[in-house]
Amino acid sequence: MKLHELKPSEGTRTNRNRVGRGMSSGNGKTSGRGHKGQKARSGGGTRPGFEGGQMPLFQRLPKRGFTNIHRKEFTIVNLDALNRFEDGTEITPELLLEEGVVSKLNAGIKVLGKGAIEKKLTVKAHKFSASAVEAIEAAGGKTEVI
Repeated sequence: MKLHELKPSEGTRTNRNRVGRGMSSGNGKTSGRGHKGQKARSGGGTRPGFEGGQMPLFQRLPKRGFTNIHRKEFTIVNLDALNRFEDGTEITPELLLEEGVVSKLNAGIKVLGKGAIEKKLTVKAHKFSASAVEAIEAAGGKTEVI
């Protein structure tokens, strides 16, 4: 294959449809909008969710519950993810971010007890589950709440 032989794949390069450019274009006169009515007018149409005057679905459904705008979203780290570190390492949120264990810190780090831990580590985090604390201390490590 040479440079002058290159051409785009079939069907990738299509001419744009030029609306309202005469009868022979296939989209002349009403330009594919039909005759009269709300959708034929410039700026016409309805808002999203409009159901022709019928009570819209989002208004028919009951409104319940509450979203706490002050909720803290913790980044979760499981115990099995900590086995990659050497014995005696002090694990901090910054180290976890640097090593790629977590992609972002959010409101802080919470360590959960999923999996087994075989190394003796000092773990510093914002929160721990009870099972995580138990497992880390059983392996000979320490936990420290920041």
